[in-house]
Amino acid sequence: NRLKSGRLCEAVQESLQESLAFLDGQVAKLEAQINDHIDQHPDLQQEAGLLTSIPGIGDKTAAKLLAELPAVERFAHAGQAVAYAGLSPQEHTSGSSVRKKSHLTKIGKRSIKTAMYFPALIAMRHNPIIQALVERLEKRGKEKMVIVGAAMRKLFQLAYGVLKSGKPFDPNYANLSQGTA
Repeated sequence: NRLKSGRLCEAVQESLQESLAFLDGQVAKLEAQINDHIDQHPDLQQEAGLLTSIPGIGDKTAAKLLAELPAVERFAHAGQAVAYAGLSPQEHTSGSSVRKKSHLTKIGKRSIKTAMYFPALIAMRHNPIIQALVERLEKRGKEKMVIVGAAMRKLFQLAYGVLKSGKPFDPNYANLSQGTA
Protein backbone atom coordinates (compact mmCIF):
# COMPACT_ATOMS: atom_id res chain seq x y z
CA ASN A 1 0.00 0.00 0.00
CA ARG A 2 2.82 2.37 0.81
CA LEU A 3 4.38 1.67 -2.58
CA LYS A 4 1.14 2.47 -4.37
CA SER A 5 0.76 5.82 -2.61
CA GLY A 6 3.46 7.32 -4.87
CA ARG A 7 4.61 9.71 -2.12
CA LEU A 8 7.81 7.90 -1.18
CA CYS A 9 11.33 8.78 -2.15
CA GLU A 10 13.14 6.39 -4.46
CA ALA A 11 15.34 4.91 -1.69
CA VAL A 12 12.32 3.98 0.44
CA GLN A 13 10.52 2.48 -2.56
CA GLU A 14 13.58 0.39 -3.38
CA SER A 15 13.88 -0.79 0.23
CA LEU A 16 10.21 -1.80 0.34
CA GLN A 17 10.52 -3.68 -2.95
CA GLU A 18 13.55 -5.57 -1.64
CA SER A 19 11.66 -6.46 1.56
CA LEU A 20 8.67 -7.71 -0.42
CA ALA A 21 10.91 -9.76 -2.71
CA PHE A 22 12.59 -11.34 0.33
CA LEU A 23 9.22 -12.20 1.93
CA ASP A 24 7.92 -13.65 -1.35
CA GLY A 25 11.02 -15.83 -1.51
CA GLN A 26 10.49 -17.02 2.08
CA VAL A 27 6.85 -17.89 1.35
CA ALA A 28 7.88 -19.86 -1.74
CA LYS A 29 10.55 -21.69 0.26
CA LEU A 30 8.04 -22.65 3.00
CA GLU A 31 5.48 -23.82 0.46
CA ALA A 32 8.14 -25.99 -1.19
CA GLN A 33 9.06 -27.47 2.21
CA ILE A 34 5.41 -28.26 2.93
CA ASN A 35 4.99 -29.94 -0.45
CA ASP A 36 8.23 -31.90 0.03
CA HIS A 37 7.06 -33.07 3.46
CA ILE A 38 3.76 -34.30 2.04
CA ASP A 39 5.54 -35.99 -0.88
CA GLN A 40 7.94 -37.82 1.48
CA HIS A 41 5.14 -39.36 3.55
CA PRO A 42 2.92 -41.76 1.58
CA ASP A 43 0.01 -41.48 4.06
CA LEU A 44 -0.02 -37.68 3.83
CA GLN A 45 0.33 -37.88 0.06
CA GLN A 46 -2.68 -40.20 -0.15
CA GLU A 47 -4.76 -38.01 2.18
CA ALA A 48 -3.82 -34.88 0.23
CA GLY A 49 -4.93 -36.65 -2.96
CA LEU A 50 -8.25 -37.56 -1.36
CA LEU A 51 -8.83 -33.97 -0.23
CA THR A 52 -7.95 -32.44 -3.58
CA SER A 53 -10.42 -34.78 -5.28
CA ILE A 54 -13.14 -32.55 -3.81
CA PRO A 55 -14.00 -29.59 -6.08
CA GLY A 56 -13.13 -26.48 -4.08
CA ILE A 57 -10.21 -27.92 -2.13
CA GLY A 58 -6.79 -27.28 -3.60
CA ASP A 59 -3.26 -28.14 -2.53
CA LYS A 60 -2.92 -25.30 0.00
CA THR A 61 -6.22 -26.06 1.71
CA ALA A 62 -5.43 -29.77 1.77
CA ALA A 63 -2.06 -29.06 3.40
CA LYS A 64 -3.72 -26.76 5.94
CA LEU A 65 -6.34 -29.36 6.85
CA LEU A 66 -3.72 -32.11 7.15
CA ALA A 67 -1.67 -29.87 9.45
CA GLU A 68 -4.56 -28.70 11.64
CA LEU A 69 -6.78 -31.78 11.95
CA PRO A 70 -6.00 -34.64 14.28
CA ALA A 71 -6.49 -38.16 12.91
CA VAL A 72 -10.09 -38.57 11.73
CA GLU A 73 -10.37 -41.74 13.82
CA ARG A 74 -10.51 -39.48 16.91
CA PHE A 75 -13.97 -38.32 15.85
CA ALA A 76 -16.93 -40.67 16.16
CA HIS A 77 -18.84 -38.82 13.42
CA ALA A 78 -18.65 -35.79 11.15
CA GLY A 79 -20.56 -33.63 13.65
CA GLN A 80 -17.72 -33.91 16.15
CA ALA A 81 -15.18 -32.91 13.50
CA VAL A 82 -17.37 -29.97 12.46
CA ALA A 83 -17.60 -28.81 16.09
CA TYR A 84 -13.82 -29.16 16.47
CA ALA A 85 -13.34 -26.94 13.43
CA GLY A 86 -15.80 -24.34 14.73
CA LEU A 87 -18.13 -24.69 11.76
CA SER A 88 -21.27 -25.47 13.75
CA PRO A 89 -24.13 -22.98 13.51
CA GLN A 90 -25.10 -21.21 16.70
CA GLU A 91 -28.64 -19.97 17.16
CA HIS A 92 -29.73 -17.42 19.71
CA THR A 93 -33.35 -17.91 20.69
CA SER A 94 -35.26 -17.61 23.91
CA GLY A 95 -38.95 -18.37 24.13
CA SER A 96 -41.04 -16.86 21.38
CA SER A 97 -39.67 -13.31 21.45
CA VAL A 98 -35.90 -13.56 21.03
CA ARG A 99 -34.81 -14.79 17.60
CA LYS A 100 -31.43 -13.47 16.55
CA LYS A 101 -29.63 -14.45 13.36
CA SER A 102 -27.67 -17.68 13.50
CA HIS A 103 -23.94 -17.55 12.95
CA LEU A 104 -20.93 -19.84 13.15
CA THR A 105 -19.91 -20.57 16.70
CA LYS A 106 -16.95 -18.67 18.11
CA ILE A 107 -15.42 -21.81 19.59
CA GLY A 108 -13.32 -24.27 17.60
CA LYS A 109 -10.17 -23.89 15.52
CA ARG A 110 -10.26 -20.48 13.92
CA SER A 111 -7.45 -21.49 11.55
CA ILE A 112 -9.63 -24.22 9.99
CA LYS A 113 -12.63 -21.92 9.80
CA THR A 114 -10.50 -19.30 8.06
CA ALA A 115 -9.00 -21.89 5.70
CA MET A 116 -12.45 -23.08 4.59
CA TYR A 117 -13.87 -19.67 3.57
CA PHE A 118 -12.44 -19.22 0.06
CA PRO A 119 -12.62 -22.92 -0.83
CA ALA A 120 -16.32 -22.79 0.07
CA LEU A 121 -16.83 -19.85 -2.30
CA ILE A 122 -15.16 -21.85 -5.08
CA ALA A 123 -17.16 -24.97 -4.19
CA MET A 124 -20.39 -22.96 -4.40
CA ARG A 125 -19.63 -22.52 -8.10
CA HIS A 126 -17.97 -25.85 -8.99
CA ASN A 127 -19.05 -28.59 -6.55
CA PRO A 128 -22.45 -30.14 -7.42
CA ILE A 129 -23.23 -31.15 -3.83
CA ILE A 130 -22.49 -27.66 -2.50
CA GLN A 131 -24.40 -26.10 -5.41
CA ALA A 132 -27.49 -28.13 -4.50
CA LEU A 133 -27.18 -27.02 -0.88
CA VAL A 134 -26.88 -23.38 -1.93
CA GLU A 135 -29.98 -23.64 -4.14
CA ARG A 136 -32.02 -25.16 -1.29
CA LEU A 137 -30.94 -22.44 1.13
CA GLU A 138 -31.57 -19.65 -1.38
CA LYS A 139 -35.12 -20.97 -1.93
CA ARG A 140 -35.66 -20.85 1.82
CA GLY A 141 -34.61 -17.19 1.81
CA LYS A 142 -31.39 -17.56 3.79
CA GLU A 143 -28.92 -14.69 3.81
CA LYS A 144 -25.69 -14.82 1.81
CA MET A 145 -23.35 -15.31 4.78
CA VAL A 146 -25.56 -18.02 6.28
CA ILE A 147 -25.30 -19.83 2.95
CA VAL A 148 -21.51 -19.39 2.88
CA GLY A 149 -21.28 -20.77 6.44
CA ALA A 150 -23.38 -23.77 5.43
CA ALA A 151 -21.17 -24.31 2.38
CA MET A 152 -18.05 -24.18 4.57
CA ARG A 153 -19.55 -26.74 6.92
CA LYS A 154 -20.67 -29.06 4.10
CA LEU A 155 -17.30 -28.83 2.35
CA PHE A 156 -15.57 -29.70 5.62
CA GLN A 157 -17.97 -32.65 6.09
CA LEU A 158 -17.03 -33.86 2.60
CA ALA A 159 -13.34 -33.56 3.52
CA TYR A 160 -13.95 -35.57 6.69
CA GLY A 161 -15.87 -38.16 4.68
CA VAL A 162 -13.14 -38.78 2.11
CA LEU A 163 -10.49 -39.00 4.83
CA LYS A 164 -12.60 -41.37 6.94
CA SER A 165 -13.59 -43.62 4.02
CA GLY A 166 -10.27 -43.49 2.19
CA LYS A 167 -12.17 -43.07 -1.09
CA PRO A 168 -11.98 -40.07 -3.45
CA PHE A 169 -14.87 -37.65 -3.79
CA ASP A 170 -17.81 -38.95 -5.79
CA PRO A 171 -20.46 -36.32 -6.66
CA ASN A 172 -23.01 -39.10 -7.19
CA TYR A 173 -22.47 -40.75 -3.79
CA ALA A 174 -25.55 -39.11 -2.26
CA ASN A 175 -27.71 -40.31 -5.16
CA LEU A 176 -26.26 -43.83 -4.98
CA SER A 177 -26.83 -44.14 -1.23
CA GLN A 178 -30.46 -43.06 -1.61
CA GLY A 179 -31.10 -45.46 -4.47
CA THR A 180 -32.05 -42.72 -6.94
CA ALA A 181 -29.22 -43.14 -9.40
